[in-house]
Amino acid sequence: MHGGAKGISTGQDIGSGKSVGGSEPSSASASAAQLPDSARAEPQPSYRQLWVEEPARRRRLPDPVRTAAVRAVLVIAVTLIQAMVAFLSTLAGSWLAFPMVLSSVGSTVVATWAALDVWVTRQVWNQRNGVVSIPSSTARALRRERRKARRQARTAARTPEQIRGQGGGTGQLSHP
Repeated sequence: MHGGAKGISTGQDIGSGKSVGGSEPSSASASAAQLPDSARAEPQPSYRQLWVEEPARRRRLPDPVRTAAVRAVLVIAVTLIQAMVAFLSTLAGSWLAFPMVLSSVGSTVVATWAALDVWVTRQVWNQRNGVVSIPSSTARALRRERRKARRQARTAARTPEQIRGQGGGTGQLSHP
């Protein structure tokens, strides 16, 4: 063996162009067949995963609440931008200052309404679909009604032939 670097795929000595593994320089399988078992296995490259799934710490917000929250964030962001433009145009003495101050006041009212909408939507969703253990919750009654409607739909969907077919095909009761 020479002291030069070896190519990974062919087993050739890079410095001299001679094959290290055997007589056929282009055959990697022939040179791999002459190596012991521990050296035959090519080292698997260990890649780090780009994305690692982690369990969520909290449950995801319900869709109506999340929609209201996104709407509120957008309205509040626009309100803050309007307030900053009103402040800077007031400092500059621009004609735009007065209309921007008026629209900022209106936007503040709308932003407060949007924030209250998130809170109310969350409370309503929790009462209708949320925790059943609260005595004032309407979720228990709604679930009871849904179960009853499903039961009635199942019994209405059954035909007399299906019911008669379950008794063994004789059409008589199992006991006199």
